[in-house]
Amino acid sequence: MSKRAVILAGGKGTRLRPYTIELPKPLVPIGDYPILEIIIRQLARHGFDHVTITVNHQADMIKTYFADGEKWNIKIDYSLEEKPLSTMGPLSLIDDLPNHFLVMNGDILTDIDYSAFYEDHVSANNMFTISSYVREHVNLYGVLESDENKKLIDFKEKPVTRFEVSMGIYMLSKNVMEHIPHNEPYGFDHLMLDLIKAEKNATVRPFDGYWLDIGRPDDYMVAIDEFEKNKGIFLKDA
Repeated sequence: MSKRAVILAGGKGTRLRPYTIELPKPLVPIGDYPILEIIIRQLARHGFDHVTITVNHQADMIKTYFADGEKWNIKIDYSLEEKPLSTMGPLSLIDDLPNHFLVMNGDILTDIDYSAFYEDHVSANNMFTISSYVREHVNLYGVLESDENKKLIDFKEKPVTRFEVSMGIYMLSKNVMEHIPHNEPYGFDHLMLDLIKAEKNATVRPFDGYWLDIGRPDDYMVAIDEFEKNKGIFLKDA
């Protein structure tokens, strides 16, 4: 079965400056490869045969590097945003989407099984599936809890808060497109709220492997170290 993926690569990468002053974020290197090449190699290994990259900022550099995908034995084409369309808006410009397709950000380092994620979505006949991850945030301060009389009733030293967050990896069924306006900025947040309102709630699929969004300099440095130490879990053939 043919598997299609859409990779969102049109952002300016402002959070990752100064690394993105000269390079678009999908081309910043992780070890020997741009982060987007790692993703392309992973998708090809998991049986995806057609990838559409949505581009805007520094589009020509991305198109020159990846060309038609022959180097990785995968078909690559491009969808050009003439204005920023957020995360879901770019999908409205792609007119040949199949019944089921993967959508993801182009700046993610993970060892997720993309094929299993795809198959789970299709077999469950979901409209929208979100791959989720639990992140922990350590509060840097001791937290006081007082009553209405300003008497201390509890104290927690640097408590840890856990959040279930979107990994920026999604599976969509084509009928979700009826909720996405054509060529207008429209984000993941807008779509989730619209689906909830329409009682067509997305499905959340927790993931407990490795995941990191490299959008900030600190996380980018961590990703470089992790890739070098554990290259084999990200690229089996590297």
